[in-house]
Amino acid sequence: MQQAQILSTPTRLRPGARWERFQRRYAPYIFISPFFILFAIFGLFPIVFSAYLSLHEWQPAAGLGSMKFVGLRNFTDNLTDPTFWQSLKNTGIIALESGIPQHVIAIPLAFAIHMGLKRVKGLMTALYFLPYITSVVAISVIFVTIFSWQYGVLNVLLTWLHHIPLIGGLFPAEKVNWLGNRAFVQPAVASVVVWRYVGWNVVLYLSGLQAINGDLYEAAAVDGATTFQQFRSITLPLLRPIMFVAITLTLIGNLQLFEEPYIIAGDSGGIGNVALTTVMYMYRTYNFYSDAGLAAAMSWLLFVLIGVLTLINNRVFGKSRLSGAD
Repeated sequence: MQQAQILSTPTRLRPGARWERFQRRYAPYIFISPFFILFAIFGLFPIVFSAYLSLHEWQPAAGLGSMKFVGLRNFTDNLTDPTFWQSLKNTGIIALESGIPQHVIAIPLAFAIHMGLKRVKGLMTALYFLPYITSVVAISVIFVTIFSWQYGVLNVLLTWLHHIPLIGGLFPAEKVNWLGNRAFVQPAVASVVVWRYVGWNVVLYLSGLQAINGDLYEAAAVDGATTFQQFRSITLPLLRPIMFVAITLTLIGNLQLFEEPYIIAGDSGGIGNVALTTVMYMYRTYNFYSDAGLAAAMSWLLFVLIGVLTLINNRVFGKSRLSGAD
């Protein structure tokens, strides 16, 4: 009986043992709690609040007043707004004009660096990656001077080429107003995006090339395969997982373009709003029209579009397609 009482009596821990027990149980959660607290404040709360705001009418210019619940009216207003659809069209065109060349240039370039420039691979990678870490404002301002009508470098070069015999007829005799012509504004914006992000994609594809077994190339060379055949039959199929990641990042980035078209074409979106992207229109709706609910609904429509395109990209380059091919 005494033994049963002794066993049932809870043992008291010494103060040092209690502290050690507290550290083992709760200290890890305390140490990682700042991340979750900051994420909840600066990451999760804006997402939830924007979803809440998209269902309300609120004018921030009038102060922090009360919100008026309007349901899905902000979404229907956006979907019936011709300017919103024009901004989506502009965004899609610029995304294609800048996204496709990024990968068409980056994949062969990464393959050439990996196969033929191994000694200077680090230097070449750093040089191509440099535009990505450069200020986008500085890059855009430089391109504005390049496309300048009167004193731009591009017009000076075309004028010089026009005076060369035999080939001069291929180039215009007069200066081209690149940023004042509807046909050239979108390609001008796309060229800035291509120049900035090609190096980023080169780094991604180089990481994928380094994961490919070199014995495959040696076996193909023994069988008489040319460099192009090796690139087509070995490199491209085995790069599909990296291509999925790179194209997904390109989709997300190109559909959220703001700085490049804003600086190149101005806040008006260029002549005829030809360079007005969806994010620029969202910014205009919030800042100039003072309609926060409409802008929030626009952001969620863009989110849905990005999600759908990402799913399509996953069907083309994702793991399920790869496993089926195997």
